[in-house]
Amino acid sequence: MKKILLGTVLIFGLSLHAQDTFSIIAVDPETGDIGSAGASCINLNNSNWDQWITDIIPGRGGVNSQAYVCIPNVNLANAMDRMSAGDSPQEIIDWLMLNDACGSQNFNPEYRQYGIVDFDLGGNPRSAGFTGSLTDDYKEDRQGLTYSIQGNILLDQSVIDQMEANFNNTTGTLADRLMAALQGANFPGADSRCLASGTSSRAAYMVVYHADDTPGEPYLRLVVPAQSPGIEPIDLLQGLYDDFTTLGVGDQPSLEALRLWPNPAEERINLEIPSEVILQEVEVRNVLGQKQSIVVDGNSFGVSQLTSGLYIVRVYTSKGKHVLRFVKS
Repeated sequence: MKKILLGTVLIFGLSLHAQDTFSIIAVDPETGDIGSAGASCINLNNSNWDQWITDIIPGRGGVNSQAYVCIPNVNLANAMDRMSAGDSPQEIIDWLMLNDACGSQNFNPEYRQYGIVDFDLGGNPRSAGFTGSLTDDYKEDRQGLTYSIQGNILLDQSVIDQMEANFNNTTGTLADRLMAALQGANFPGADSRCLASGTSSRAAYMVVYHADDTPGEPYLRLVVPAQSPGIEPIDLLQGLYDDFTTLGVGDQPSLEALRLWPNPAEERINLEIPSEVILQEVEVRNVLGQKQSIVVDGNSFGVSQLTSGLYIVRVYTSKGKHVLRFVKS
């Protein structure tokens, strides 16, 4: 399947700090997949906030670095350098304790929280975690053979408990299990700062690499930037994930008879649809789930006003909902 990068690159200033509150990083020994997912009550409308706290080397391992972090996250970058050099997850944490590089908290590792997973030279999974004493309560990191779950500023231990239970009790792909883990924390106040707004958090993400993916080009990346109070980002992430997993799947008529062309497109896209099917609605969203303004004329719509990139199209017909995608060149 073609790799799909859902998200954009936007770098904020060097002095910013962020606190991620709950996340999971995990590997799948059967497929070699490595992925990370998390959510937070941060109030920054940034579409690459996931890259502040997580990084992955395809086929090797990954690191989540959260709680009080510098932007760019120099500790995360150093951890990835150590992983590239061959250090194990615990060796990376031990090194970070002696070489903290975020000066905003006087280079004190007790402000940090880490979760690290990898494959050793024999392909066996390993994991390790760390939670500093100066991170905000409730705080905990918890490891299994293939995963590390960590959180701070949590309502209570149930956040970690339910994330772990969902991850371990879900079958399917690594991405399926990561999404299930986040759903385990989908209740008001999972990030305690969002309790008053009735949501778990304000922003959420998931990224998954296949073993043969190019670094920086994950198979899947879904990012929900900070939402208005009262809007649940894990629900929005679930919607994006559902669309991703149903690409190429639809009700009758078969998708061999339902397609968009030309694809990629510059000015206009045509929807090829069987004559016996009644077109009811066409909805276009960008990779952040934001609905785009289009004018449908018969079985076609203009795209010249859209920026370049990947778009998801929901086509509602008398035969059901269909999910397609196109690239604006």
